[in-house]
Amino acid sequence: MQKKMYNVVGVMSGTSLDGVDLAHIRFSIENCKWEFQIFQCETVAYPEGWVGLLKKAVDFSEAELTTLNKEYTALLGGIISDFIAKHKIEDLDAVCSHGHTILHQPQNGFTLQIGNLPEIAELIQQKVVCDFRVQDVKMGGQGAPLVPIGDRILFSDYDYCLNLGGFSNVSFEENGNRIAFDISPVNTVLNFYADKLGLKFDDKGQISKSGIISAELLFELNKLDFYRKTYPKSLGFEFVKETVLPMIERYSISVEDKLRTFTEHVAFQIAAALPEKEGSLLVTGGGAYNIFLIERMRVYLPEMQIVVPDAKTIEFKEALIFALLGVLRLENEVNVLASVTGASGNHSSGVIYYKPVKL
Repeated sequence: MQKKMYNVVGVMSGTSLDGVDLAHIRFSIENCKWEFQIFQCETVAYPEGWVGLLKKAVDFSEAELTTLNKEYTALLGGIISDFIAKHKIEDLDAVCSHGHTILHQPQNGFTLQIGNLPEIAELIQQKVVCDFRVQDVKMGGQGAPLVPIGDRILFSDYDYCLNLGGFSNVSFEENGNRIAFDISPVNTVLNFYADKLGLKFDDKGQISKSGIISAELLFELNKLDFYRKTYPKSLGFEFVKETVLPMIERYSISVEDKLRTFTEHVAFQIAAALPEKEGSLLVTGGGAYNIFLIERMRVYLPEMQIVVPDAKTIEFKEALIFALLGVLRLENEVNVLASVTGASGNHSSGVIYYKPVKL
């Protein structure tokens, strides 16, 4: 690693569709130890109509996806440019962008994150590192999760790192390897039912707390085949759309009871996924604000120290780590672990688009 300081912007759009997360980050390396500082950061909500469009895109034709990709790349380029200008960010080494996942079918050798077209570099007039998942899938991996190497490098003080976003995923060390996998849907389902009540989300889990558990539905959810699979394993919105929501919708119970039951399911599956039920667990992602979900996790994990950090880390950890993945890619250092994704080997993943040279 030649350079000791990196000035970058990390960009992430998650499956919960809260918006685009952007974070200005400075990394420094001293005595082989990485440090980071998060400066300006914000979540930019999608313009009207975009959330519905992105939800429906899983069923789009190839031609429709091509058009969507171009339009989304233009939208994302505008959001990134506005963020850089608003905060007067200068001398960037790169913008490191995940894009937005539309299709994730590693079993079919395919994953699609839109917003990663070459013109993104010209739109924002910056070097861009993006499209981190495709190479891993081509190498036989799941293409996910990618955050665990960042957990190892930046958050090694914790026994477990748990993200509660559209899906829950966890990473930890086991026999010298970093292990990570998706656990279950979270906000993709909880937000779906909050929307039925005219809300964007269930604030602090209060609606869920008011509901009653359906023992039959909980039992059926916990029996889903995915939970019996061994890692590496990952989830996409297809699983929610084709399996989870149809299962829940077969039950004639209130929205409050559906939220309560699914929250219990999430807490149960998180506890079941951890090989050891004690130690320290760092919780980030939007679900960290779901106080009721955290309470239910503590019931299932009474010996675990569950740590909810500061707001910047909760909300922008994924943007932070994709910024790190971009830096590692620029240095051709490993940024994807085969022990996590199941690929044929560790590798440095991501496409680099260079800032256009003005003649």
